[in-house]
Amino acid sequence: MEDSDDFLRLILDSIAENIAVIDEGGGIRFVNHSWSQFGSDNACSITQDWSKMNYLSVCDSAALAGDEFGMLAGNGIKSVIDQKEAYFNLEYPCHSNNEQRWFIMRVSPFELNKERFFVISHQDVTERKLAEKAVEKLARRDGLTNIYNRRAFDEILSEQWQQCLTLKQPISLAVIDLDHFKLLNDTYGHQIGDDCLIAVSALLKNFARRTGDVCARYGGEEFAVIWSYTTLLEALVLSKALLEEIRQLKIPNERSPIAPYMTASIGLVEMTPNRILETRDLIAQADDLLYQAKESGRNKVSSLIVVPSSAVENQN
Repeated sequence: MEDSDDFLRLILDSIAENIAVIDEGGGIRFVNHSWSQFGSDNACSITQDWSKMNYLSVCDSAALAGDEFGMLAGNGIKSVIDQKEAYFNLEYPCHSNNEQRWFIMRVSPFELNKERFFVISHQDVTERKLAEKAVEKLARRDGLTNIYNRRAFDEILSEQWQQCLTLKQPISLAVIDLDHFKLLNDTYGHQIGDDCLIAVSALLKNFARRTGDVCARYGGEEFAVIWSYTTLLEALVLSKALLEEIRQLKIPNERSPIAPYMTASIGLVEMTPNRILETRDLIAQADDLLYQAKESGRNKVSSLIVVPSSAVENQN
């Protein structure tokens, strides 16, 4: 019984992975039940006779349609067929309209009666991938305020900088510091200080709703907002509104020499990325402007447009 075709087919049909066997030309010679069922469940037009399909042709068609993973899969299978690689693995997304899904495709060869064949299996790794993404999301979030942390800020700023460089669009960065936050902590205790940071973070989310907008906890009582594709004039309106909303929270800070409630200072800069400037230049300039705002009395915005040959500065 162990040598019968029916016995071996039953074994393969009981496996949860989607399995197909192709020949050296890419022709499909066998698919198991999981493979057929997946095709049926996902409205695949090929549900009856997979033996008439060529797997490499399907990959090539997908690649021509702009599917990067179709191209990678086709090239990987060919590398095993041509014996350039002993085997091939590829992790790829396969999302449906209702859920996110990821699979790992594995390609390995075998020989029977002097003819070479290739097993292609697709293993569902969605559960692992979602767990990884959940951990990654936590790693990018500030534990107290639940907005992006400094690590995520640096990564996202680099991404947005590159996009604005490609599109030749401006990017504005605001660095926000809560005025005399230490006095608030010393007067009311660290729990009230934490509540203050949480409340300000909730405000910041309202100022980072557009595509390319990001708010983050920059460190301690400092925050940052990235406004991509945004001029200084537009960012200045947002920054002034943010300062007013922080004031309107009326968070007590009675020992502050500015006001008996929490206020903030902002360093705001606009740059249009080029091949000379870098993200660190944007951050350094925003930090300098924040220092100027604090030195000139706090509770205000100090802003600057950086252009290749000159700069325009104002304080508000």
